[in-house]
Amino acid sequence: METIKYTEDNIVSLDWKEHIRLRPGMYIGKLGSGSSPDDGIYILLKEVLDNSIDEYVMGYGKKIEVSIEGNKVIVRDYGRGIPLGKLVECVSQINTGGKYDSRAFKKSVGLNGVGTKAVNALSSYFSVKSIRDGESKSAEFQKGEIVVNSDVIKETQIENGTITTFVPDESIFKEYKFQSEYVRNQLWNYAYLNSGLRIKFNGETMYSKDGLLDFLTSKTDVEKLKYPIIFLKGEDIEVALSHGPSYGEDYYSFVNGQFTTQGGTHLVAFRNAVVKTIRDFYNKNFDSRDIQTGIVGAISIRIEEPVFESQTKTKLGSQTISPEGATLRTFIGNFLQTHLDNYLHKHEDVAKILLDRIKRSEKERKEIDGIKKIAKTRAKAANIHNKKLRDCRIHFNDDKGDAVIKDNSTIFITEGDSASGSITKARDVQTQAVFSLRGKPLNCYGLTKKIVYQNEEFNLLQHALNIEDGLEGLRFNRVVISTDADVDGMHIRLLLLTFFLQFFPELVTHGHLYILETPLFRVRDKQVTYYCYSEKEKAESIRKLKGKPEITRFKGLGEISPNEFGNLIGENMRLEPVKMLGNTKIEDILSYYMGKNTPDRQEFIINNLKYEKEVILESV
Repeated sequence: METIKYTEDNIVSLDWKEHIRLRPGMYIGKLGSGSSPDDGIYILLKEVLDNSIDEYVMGYGKKIEVSIEGNKVIVRDYGRGIPLGKLVECVSQINTGGKYDSRAFKKSVGLNGVGTKAVNALSSYFSVKSIRDGESKSAEFQKGEIVVNSDVIKETQIENGTITTFVPDESIFKEYKFQSEYVRNQLWNYAYLNSGLRIKFNGETMYSKDGLLDFLTSKTDVEKLKYPIIFLKGEDIEVALSHGPSYGEDYYSFVNGQFTTQGGTHLVAFRNAVVKTIRDFYNKNFDSRDIQTGIVGAISIRIEEPVFESQTKTKLGSQTISPEGATLRTFIGNFLQTHLDNYLHKHEDVAKILLDRIKRSEKERKEIDGIKKIAKTRAKAANIHNKKLRDCRIHFNDDKGDAVIKDNSTIFITEGDSASGSITKARDVQTQAVFSLRGKPLNCYGLTKKIVYQNEEFNLLQHALNIEDGLEGLRFNRVVISTDADVDGMHIRLLLLTFFLQFFPELVTHGHLYILETPLFRVRDKQVTYYCYSEKEKAESIRKLKGKPEITRFKGLGEISPNEFGNLIGENMRLEPVKMLGNTKIEDILSYYMGKNTPDRQEFIINNLKYEKEVILESV
């Protein structure tokens, strides 16, 4: 065996931009194509926006303008503007910024002096312009390298602020695309968490007067809530909560305006405080599950020097509200113990409805306890030789391990043995698991959660995902429905969507559910192979190859060989996220598509059948 020498020659020093470009995951998490709300291109936008939001929080600039045209992003705020003499350093010199001085930015999100430098280094084009008190200065970069440095400070009449423009580098973010719905949700969160701020995105204005109350109203069907949303606001804390008709818990948590999608210490403290306060109010030791079932809640706090578990700031690790302050558990607990308790005393009607809700949950839980016991025993036995699940080694809920790798943890839900066999042989056993369905699952619309335990397949699926008691233990960041692109496959897809939306809606609302796009055609000659996902792509591939290429039509996933599948679920995997658009309500979706055959649905089907017919005629 050859011995490799370890000398001074092996030690390499990289400058700031080279290190960011070589190890982008350390700075922005995963790269992605834009199909997931936590993909890198949205983190770049967030890093720029965080600076603008911090200016607003400090009392400067009441509006922010964001525009995205293709891959070009422009963010314009009306804050104080970056000090002109330090403009270049602030966007290109690592660990340089104004937020190390806690007097200036006491409760900021971006405290590491990295954010805009990462955006600069990971963009094929990056420019920044600062306007301060009638003077302006600008600079332009390519992949972190300065190309235009205007040392001349110019006079100007435009308002103070900063204008940042960037284009994510396609050599790093391959074949990416900004999903406007993700950007819109991201910006609405900023608006909700910063009452009074106006954000304009491609002409649409986003504004909130009542903060988390408006936020939770937008996320729920208010008419179906058991009681009006309870909104409590104090110094450095806001909470909103109610109970809805669903079975799961749906929480949203924020720190210093940052959406902590994976929760953290503040969310744990909030959940525990809600349970304790309600128990104390009624002076009854209710089971926590009966209190939390169906709850929809949001919490936003502002703390000094927050500590997150990764650079992307999706999970809070801080234990205290400030270096010398109380613990988050005490701070949040005392707030709810006072304000939620007072609210329930003042609103006896809400207190009565809440008590009835808890008692109904308790009754239903006890009714299915026997079924759950049998189901858990069955699932435990099946886990030993579970032929449905081909597990992977690294999971989203692992206590240790690289956060970026854990974010890649994926489970493919497939139909039949042939499809699952191909994916199983082609998958990455480190981060990709496969769950195989047997035929079409049950249509569970309108059924109670009892069916999840009575139906062996559903029970095994919820255990594979580890979501019975909420998303905190979710084992896979991406749950991917992988069915054939035919009528039966679409039907199975619809039945699975119904299952998740009916019993585990937070899986969708928190961006964990996807559809795997698979090719309809393979077009190839002796040198090149193209996988085509539409008739248009097939036509383009035929033109590229010229001559008479071999064209194969894939009727199902089972027809795609494991070697080919390796290309389709690797770096080039196409995932379509399942998104809740705007103020769409889950109950409305399920009743429309899975409820009684209404005239509206009949008209929808007829219109779409006509459309399909037109497509067929056009292609003949």
